[in-house]
Amino acid sequence: MPKLERPKPPVFERVEDERLHRKQRLAAAFRLFARLGFNEGSDGHITARDPEFTDHFWVNPLGVEFRDIRVSNLILVNQNGDVVKGDQPVNCEAVAIHSHIHSARPDAIATVYAHSIYGKAWSSLGRLLDPLNENACAFYEDHSVFHDCTEVLFNAAEYQRIVETLGTNKAIILRNHGMLTVGHSVDEAAWWFINLENSSQAQLLAEAAGRPHIIEHDTARLTKTHVGTHLNGWFSFQALYKRIVREQPDLLE
Repeated sequence: MPKLERPKPPVFERVEDERLHRKQRLAAAFRLFARLGFNEGSDGHITARDPEFTDHFWVNPLGVEFRDIRVSNLILVNQNGDVVKGDQPVNCEAVAIHSHIHSARPDAIATVYAHSIYGKAWSSLGRLLDPLNENACAFYEDHSVFHDCTEVLFNAAEYQRIVETLGTNKAIILRNHGMLTVGHSVDEAAWWFINLENSSQAQLLAEAAGRPHIIEHDTARLTKTHVGTHLNGWFSFQALYKRIVREQPDLLE
């Protein structure tokens, strides 16, 4: 029988089509995060690099709930935080931290940052996640912890330290704040965040019940080569995207 291969991310001939694709994925990610309870007031932001103006990125407007975001709501800003397209304000903290990451990581098409419940709980421990299951192995030797968040707002020096601590990893846990993920697509970055939140919940539950068994080093490394790839991150988001668009088609407007 012929070998069946997983679908792969689309390749676009026109930059306009790629831009629309990224914006549609971005709006869908916000709707999904609202459904999953990852939004909290004005906190939380997801950005997508523009495919043409690569030092610009699309972000959610300040004060618009995730559940209400449409493609037409998205704001384009440059690395300095200036609004290039759109007529609503943006979260200055979001622009600052995301601009540093997008600048330092040319591979980062999208960045996700949110104050999800289990992410906040796990971040307070200031620890890396353990490889307790297959999903958590996606982050094995591929995430870090930033211990020096200030109690008020981040500053330029702190942003740079966050970028350095993130390094080439797909995720970073900001102690006493939340979590941040990056990806080669909006789809991938969003899925890593969903997976990271679920993995945080699983470890909190396991440790509350007793002393969990940790997958040994070689097995965890091998598992990561299957579940922690860019392609698997992108693919894992596809069913979620189709469902949210089917249920909330207005997000594409």
